[in-house]
Amino acid sequence: MFAVLGFYKFKTLKSLKIKKALLQKFFIKHNIKGTLIISKEGLNGTISGKLKDIYLISKKIKNLFKIKSFDSKNLSKNYFQPFHRSKIKIKKEVVPLGLKILKKIKKNNHIEPKAWNRLIKNENTFVLDTRKPFEYEVGSFKRAINPEVNNFREFPKYLNKLDKTKPLAMFCTGGIRCEKASVYLNKKGFTNVFQLKGGILNYLKKIDKKESMWKGECFVFDNRVSVKHDLVIGTYSICSGCRNPISRDDKMSSKYEEGVSCPRCHSKLTNVQKARFRMRQKQINLAKKAGKRHIFQKEY
Repeated sequence: MFAVLGFYKFKTLKSLKIKKALLQKFFIKHNIKGTLIISKEGLNGTISGKLKDIYLISKKIKNLFKIKSFDSKNLSKNYFQPFHRSKIKIKKEVVPLGLKILKKIKKNNHIEPKAWNRLIKNENTFVLDTRKPFEYEVGSFKRAINPEVNNFREFPKYLNKLDKTKPLAMFCTGGIRCEKASVYLNKKGFTNVFQLKGGILNYLKKIDKKESMWKGECFVFDNRVSVKHDLVIGTYSICSGCRNPISRDDKMSSKYEEGVSCPRCHSKLTNVQKARFRMRQKQINLAKKAGKRHIFQKEY
C-alpha cells in the first residue's frame, strides 16, 4: 500500500538550488515519487511512497525550509504507486498567475466542507470552479460555473468581470489555485470571497456521499486519474492519443480505440499518428503477454 500526500505552503523561501539538490538525494534514498515545485513564494507538491517514508520526507521538507505546518495537506492511500518518477522543479511561482505572494495568507475565508454545503446552497452565492475545463467535465459541484480557461495566467481576465457585491465561493483540487486567485481578488477590491478549505480532496474525504453536493469524480494529476468519495480510485483512464481523461461511456464509442484515440481526438489525429499509436499499443500488448512492462505503458 502506498501513501499519497498533497500539500502546499506559501512562505518566502531561499537557497532553492541547494535545497533542491538535498531533497533529490532524499527522494532517491527513500524511493519517493511525484512532483514538488519550489519557488521564492513557497512550495507545492504531490508525492507518494510507503507511509513511513512519506512521514520522513514531510518532516525533511519542513525542517529544510523552516516550516511549522503546511497551509493545506491531504493524505490518502492507494494500492499502487501512482507516479512513475520523482521531479523537483524550481519555478518563479508555485501557480502561474503573474502575482507573487510575499505576505502571510489570511485564513478567515477558508470554509470547512460542512459549512461549504450551506454556502453553495445559497442561490445568491456565485460558485466558481477554478480548474481547467477537462477537469470540470470529470466532476464538479452542483451549480458550479467553470470559466473555460485553459491557461491559469488568463484567469484574471475572467475574474475582473465578476460582480464584487456577490458572495463568491471558489474551489479547486487541493486549494492552491484558489489561494492565488483569492489574493488577486482581494487586491482588486473583492470583499466577499470564500474558498473551500483543502479543496475538493478534503471535501471528498470528510463529507459522506449522502450529504454530498459533488457530482461525478475528481480528476487528479497522477496515474489514479480520478478519485471518488473517501478518495478511493475512480473509473476514468487517460486517452493515449490526446492525454485527456476518458470515461467508461467514452470507451463504448466506435471512435475509441485502446492506445490510439477517443471520441475527443479521433477526428483530429492524422492517419500517420494513428498508425504510430497502434504500433506502440501492439508493443505494449506483447510486453504484457510476456509478463513484462513496456517503456510506453502508462497504466498500472
